[in-house]
Amino acid sequence: MRKTLIIVICAVIVISSAVYYLFYEDTTLQTWKTVVRDQDIPEEFNGYKIAHISDYHNAESKRLNNMLLRSLRDEKPDIIVITGDLIDSRRTDVDRAVKLIKDIKNIAPIYYVVGNHEARCEAYAELKSRMEAEGVRIFENQYDVIERNGAQINLAGIEDPSCHPEILVLEDVIIRDEIQLLDIVNGNYTVLLSHRAEAIDCYADNGVDLAFTGHAHGGQIRIPFIGGLIAPAQGFFPKYTDGLYTKGDTQMIVSRGIGNSLFPFRINNRPELVIATLSNH
Repeated sequence: MRKTLIIVICAVIVISSAVYYLFYEDTTLQTWKTVVRDQDIPEEFNGYKIAHISDYHNAESKRLNNMLLRSLRDEKPDIIVITGDLIDSRRTDVDRAVKLIKDIKNIAPIYYVVGNHEARCEAYAELKSRMEAEGVRIFENQYDVIERNGAQINLAGIEDPSCHPEILVLEDVIIRDEIQLLDIVNGNYTVLLSHRAEAIDCYADNGVDLAFTGHAHGGQIRIPFIGGLIAPAQGFFPKYTDGLYTKGDTQMIVSRGIGNSLFPFRINNRPELVIATLSNH
């Protein structure tokens, strides 16, 4: 009887610890701060702070959302960029997505591009309309010129390749064509918003200086000293899951994202807010 009781107690402790760990990993925000250094960044943009949100997926945790809102207020970014999958096509909640926008819109201007979940979701038309009503700038293969103290950089955004019906056309080809459609000829330092981390070669081959991306969910399960286990479009042991990467003259930031989609848990892979500060030093 005593031995059985000990086994039950141990089992309860193990199960409770596992449940708490999964809860903690899914609902505890981590803010990653990085400095993007490039001599082509205008002097006037030194210290320019970009907050990056990706793969929100209708995150339901009040604890997580409060952390996100508090961190954004504390960081006081110059702009907020969202690189797709604000909603989840399997359990779409437009009201929740718009609530996030309303909560953060007074912190800084918001710029947004669609991900694959918006591309296949009928509710995206409503989401787009409501976000635009809240002042969000939605890039659909377009760019704006951002000015600061007389200097300029380009801020551009492309649609997810899932938005296009060309079934037999490779995603890399679609992304390349979208970047070329931007027709940027002014020579400014160019920041690109795109959902796809795996397309770094396209960004590097087409004159992008800095890309903000997501989609990989940090590899979902992160193995110490190895990295992410699996990511959409990259498969097992993906190459681009989080952090800052360099390819030629191009730098790319990959966000681990905020929410979950098909796989409901994060392991060793907490939700992430990225704060990137520009510097030409």
